[in-house]
Order: sequence, then C-alpha cells, then structure tokens
Amino acid sequence: MLLFSDAAFLLLVALLLDALIGDPPWLWRHVPHPVALIGKVIEIADQDFNAPEASETNRRIYGAIFLACLVAISVLVGILLEAILRALPFGEIGIAVIAAVFIAQKSLHDHVAAVRDGLVEGGLSGGRRAVAMIVGRDPKQLDEAGVARAAIESCAENAADGVTAPALWFLLFGLPGLIAYKAVNTADSMIGHKTDRHRAFGWASARFDDLVNWPAARLCGLAMAVTAPLSGRSVTECIAVMRRDAPKHRSPNAGWPEAAMAAVLGLALAGPRAYPGYTVDDPFMNEDGRREATAGDISRALKVFRHAMALQAGAVALLALLMLFL
Repeated sequence: MLLFSDAAFLLLVALLLDALIGDPPWLWRHVPHPVALIGKVIEIADQDFNAPEASETNRRIYGAIFLACLVAISVLVGILLEAILRALPFGEIGIAVIAAVFIAQKSLHDHVAAVRDGLVEGGLSGGRRAVAMIVGRDPKQLDEAGVARAAIESCAENAADGVTAPALWFLLFGLPGLIAYKAVNTADSMIGHKTDRHRAFGWASARFDDLVNWPAARLCGLAMAVTAPLSGRSVTECIAVMRRDAPKHRSPNAGWPEAAMAAVLGLALAGPRAYPGYTVDDPFMNEDGRREATAGDISRALKVFRHAMALQAGAVALLALLMLFL
C-alpha cells in the first residue's frame, strides 16, 4: 500500500491532471472507461441475480453478497495495479494517471456548463436536453428556473461523490480504496433505487454508499462554505444554513453540499421535484433564498465549485508538503 506521504503527492498530481485534461472523449471511444466496465458487471448481476420471482428477503441477501464480492474484487484489482506500477520505473506516475481517471472535476464542470449554455443558446428546450444528461428527474416538468436549479444541485452533490470522496479514499487507501469506492458509488447509481425492482436487491449498495460518502459530503460542504467570501457571503452564516438544513434532505449526504451551495448563492435548492413516475415533496435547502434560478446562477455555482475544488487541492498540497518534514 502507498505511504500516506506518497498518496498525498500522487493525489495532488491526479487532481491537477483531471482539472486540466479530464476524460478525453477520443480515448474512451477506443477503450472502455473503467467505470463503464464496473457498470457492465453490475448490469449482469442485476439481470442474473435479481430475479423478480424471488422473495424480498432473498433479493436483499443476494444484493448484499454481490456488493461484498464487487468490493472485494475491486480491492484486489487495486492492490495488483498498485503493486505492478510501483515495481516499474516511474510507475507511480501511472498510479496518479489511473487515479485521475476516477476523479470527475472537469467532466462535472463541463456537463453543468453545458446546461447553462443550453439555456442561453437554446432556451428551455436546450436546457432540458442538457440537464437530462446529468439528473434523473423528469426534464419535461422543469421550467427554466427548475432546469437551472437541477444543474446547480447536481454540481453540488456530484462535487462530493465525484471529486471529494474518491480523492479521500485514495488518500487513505490508495488505488484499492479509490476503485472500491467507485464500484460502490456506481452500484448505488444503478441499483440503489426505491423502485419495485431495486428496493431489495440494491438495498445494501444504497446503504453502503451512504456510509462511504458520509465524511466527504461534509468536507465538501465545508469547503464550499469556506469559499463564501469570494461570492460576497459570510462563512459563518453559510455554515449555519448548512448545519440547519442538510439534515432535512432525504439523503444523509447530499444535503450538505447542496445546502452549502444554496447558502453561498443565496438560492433555495432541492424542494419538491418530479421524477419519471413519481414525485418527492422535500423541504428546500435555504428556504428563504431566491427560487427563480437563472443561467447566470449556474455560472455562479460553477465559480463556487472551482473555488471549493481549488481549496481542496490546496489542502492536499499542504498535507503533502507537511509529510516531507515528518
């Protein structure tokens, strides 16, 4: 396993690589993305082991066994990759490159920016087409403010589970921790739903994803709140809003970065939302904020995102520097 000092330095390199290069489309047109491979394994397991005729108890057991196997295999793959690369000259650079593949700063920024551009260039229909690529809610029921809020909420939530969480698990456990985290997070996104098909089979994936995202969601929300002065807001007020409203969210984790983002922007986020086939009547984060979000607010949210990610990278750089003297 990587030494903590090595992991901090390599994480900094990975964060910089991802921020500058991201996921080049030309590469993934020729080779499958590792997350896509994980998704294929989950899809096969869902088809083979999530039999509708099985009892709910059995489906829950099968889902838990599958998740345990998925995590174990992911850890083993990470251990093998790390061992092979560390045995090669300059192989640690390869570790940083692989880590960058599993971090989503630039891709998240680009997808959220596409929603803003869609609203500006194509109006409501353009915004709906773009936001459908990043959220699960029904885009046909969103007005322009709803499209903007959905993009901002996605930016906040995915900053935590797309950047902060994978970075944290790599820092703690290297590639084994990072790959295992991405496997759990991908399983949650694919089968961790409260639908008739996945309520039982995906139960373990959803609960374990809540657990592994717990620290990162709070760290990410704190990073956003700390950058509040750069947006003309108060750090203490934003932290107070985050602490007050985050526990109201239906997710034990998503509310922390969403409430922090809402406070920094002076917007009301979350609230009632429509998904294909059902609606949720959730409370607003920062309910006294403005609800008529615009494309300009998406730009402001991206600015907060960049500031928070830069703060996190700076913290990693400081940690790597400190480890040199310990």
